[in-house]
Amino acid sequence: MDEILHIRPEDVPAKHKYEHGYEYRRRNLVPIHQAQCMITQYEIPPGKAAYPYHYHTQNEEAFYILRGCGTLRTPQGEREVKAGDFLFFPANEHGAHKLTNTGAQPLLYLDFDTSHEIDATFYPDSGKIGVWGMGINQVYRTEDQVGYYEGE
Repeated sequence: MDEILHIRPEDVPAKHKYEHGYEYRRRNLVPIHQAQCMITQYEIPPGKAAYPYHYHTQNEEAFYILRGCGTLRTPQGEREVKAGDFLFFPANEHGAHKLTNTGAQPLLYLDFDTSHEIDATFYPDSGKIGVWGMGINQVYRTEDQVGYYEGE
């Protein structure tokens, strides 16, 4: 982006996603792929998570909890989080995370992400890898690995 952005989150249309027991409402405060960082406001209903347990190889993430409470799963175990907590996830297996709303009210947080042209995301529980960027937005099972020269 080459212009200053001044908005109110409630003026940005929310996108609702519900699939396989995961659910969220998301407001992209900085348009995706138009800046070096992505900033999104997430609202997760009680008992839900936005995404499965995962980690990135290129993009770092940081969450600031605005309202509500939840359980954060990381490689170190589970811990409670609440409004006012700041969380940072490095771009490697040590940054694996899953945030679940364990409260009675919606969990609201800001998600700040770096934005690299291509990123791989690993999902340790399901043995998958996602490849995002440069026109590729796909998920594969890691067990489907092929030889480097296969098919060449």
